[in-house]
Amino acid sequence: MGVFHIQPHGRLQEWVADENGYFKDEGLVYVFSSGFDMGRERRPKGAPEVTYGAFESYKQNDGNKGGSRSDISCACHWAVNQAASIGAGNLYRDAYVVTPAAVMVRPESNIRKPEQLESVPIAVGYHSGSHFTTIQALEPFLRADQIKLRFIGAPMKRLDAILDRDVDAVTAWGLSFQILEQLGYRRVADATFAITFMFPKDTDPADVEKYMRGLKRAQMEIDLRPERYKKYYTREIPERFRNMVDVQLFSTGERIVFLPYTDAAFDQTQNWMKTHQLFA
Repeated sequence: MGVFHIQPHGRLQEWVADENGYFKDEGLVYVFSSGFDMGRERRPKGAPEVTYGAFESYKQNDGNKGGSRSDISCACHWAVNQAASIGAGNLYRDAYVVTPAAVMVRPESNIRKPEQLESVPIAVGYHSGSHFTTIQALEPFLRADQIKLRFIGAPMKRLDAILDRDVDAVTAWGLSFQILEQLGYRRVADATFAITFMFPKDTDPADVEKYMRGLKRAQMEIDLRPERYKKYYTREIPERFRNMVDVQLFSTGERIVFLPYTDAAFDQTQNWMKTHQLFA
């Protein structure tokens, strides 16, 4: 039995399962591996756009996310769905994640309604959750040609961009959303979306099930006593942001839903991406 490489996703569940021994109870031998461009390096103001994202990472690395080994990782369900459709890794079908997300602006911004985002460049990550969810969230309010995206890169790099006033709007999710919310940045449009799990084809499915059973116990523990575990957010926040926020004031963030990501969900997502011509 090999070592199972877990890539955290800026949430609490993996850390809770680790602290409480839930993975060990399942007999899982594991390590945590560094994530895909977690934004530890600060983005310089005016940096060029980045046209590489979660989908490209999975495609290039055969279901691993990032340059290091990841026997299990997460990305938005659009990117994982598309990667699975071309055979770049396996989509885990028996659970998914829901993350809070929003298109946000600075506290003093005059933009208060989604319609006011017409032709305003919104910072997102290319072929990643913020890319797809921004389009989906704004479609009820704007035509396709009125939605302008600027591909800044990873979530924490997008925080750099809006804090540096390099952009006027940003789509933030999960931990980056909570940081901006606590700093008083305003939600213009909700962009909550689903995340799914991916594992490479050479990963043992039995180890994946052990991991998921550990997460299931962790989700219940977080639901019962969240205040015990919010301290773990500091492990996912780059140092330059830590003194700006109090993680004990955060919500529980990403929530794992132990329901299947069905064939119907897969097909509906494929049809939406094809209709919007999001992949060549």
